[in-house]
Amino acid sequence: MPNWINRLLGGRDNAPAERKAFAGHTLLSLSQLGAANWSHRGFASLVNEGFGKNPVVYRCVRLIAETANRVPLVVSEGGRRVDEHPLATLVARPNGRQSGGELLEAIYAYLQTAGNAYLQAGIVDGEVRALFCLRPDRMKVVAGSDGWPMAYDYTAGGRTIRLRQDEGPVPSVLHMALFHPLDDHYGMAPLEAAQTSLDIHNAAGQWNKALLDNAARPSGALVYSAGQNLTEEQFNRLKDELEANFSGAGNAGRPMVLEGGLDWKTIALTPRDMDFIEARHAAARDIALAFGVPPMLLGLPGDNTYANLAEANRALWRQTLIPLVIRVASELSTWLGPAFDGATIVPDFDGVEALAEDRAALWSRVGGAEFLSDAEKRAMLGI
Repeated sequence: MPNWINRLLGGRDNAPAERKAFAGHTLLSLSQLGAANWSHRGFASLVNEGFGKNPVVYRCVRLIAETANRVPLVVSEGGRRVDEHPLATLVARPNGRQSGGELLEAIYAYLQTAGNAYLQAGIVDGEVRALFCLRPDRMKVVAGSDGWPMAYDYTAGGRTIRLRQDEGPVPSVLHMALFHPLDDHYGMAPLEAAQTSLDIHNAAGQWNKALLDNAARPSGALVYSAGQNLTEEQFNRLKDELEANFSGAGNAGRPMVLEGGLDWKTIALTPRDMDFIEARHAAARDIALAFGVPPMLLGLPGDNTYANLAEANRALWRQTLIPLVIRVASELSTWLGPAFDGATIVPDFDGVEALAEDRAALWSRVGGAEFLSDAEKRAMLGI
């Protein structure tokens, strides 16, 4: 152990100790000076620590996935909506176990938690008959000699199946990935960007729980003032017991039984002194920021960016949900269009209540444009 730590802890180095009439020893815990412990990066770890344990992450993912799923995806041919179409039937019922809404909700949720979403086409007799959503942690890109994906390996139950991209009327796998500046194939999820705030929020909850379990006693220092020196064995035993039994969030505030000559001196800052609650709220707001969800919609205090809930809800649609839905619809159209004679999949935002005010303003502007013909006005309104 370095000499400065020995001196700080009242320890001894190799030189003989100096004898004095009074020798007082202070025993401190230095565990909080170590490096911070962060959760491991990776889909499984982040989902367990975030979606599985953090209410802010859970609500953000559910809010985005469920709300985006309210936008119906319709089929268009030549700019006209077509309700009776094989592609519309496929989107409404992609496979025997899932509805179209269930499949889309999984896509939106995987993009938020993994940054990647994978769809497999069930091709029978040269036609796309089914769509299946695959778990991102089971997929692996197989790059060709040119660096582009030539296949995907799907591993489940101890078996790996290679899904090639050059067989069938369309590539067998659609890979949707959010932008990642340092990765050629895989995307970066909002959950990954929020990892630091996620760990702070979870650690704060664990710390508060530990304090409650241990009567909310703050930490401090042991002072030995019995008028004589501790032996080396006594000093090391006290130090080891302090670090092993009273350090870290799991032992926060744990009561101590003191022997003769030992006195407890409180020196640590209390959670109130450190503005602990506000730090936890700040971490929660940072998590919501990474997902693009206005904190007001999550009931987080201290956020006055929006005048009311209606304005915050419109901001969620404009900044997060509309770009996400348009992105997914565009990816599906590019992937499935060649197998359905060039038909496209487009989102229908007309039925979204939160956007009714925007649609009314658009109708008013287009309707008042006297220099446009009725056909041009219909085209501008998507009719």
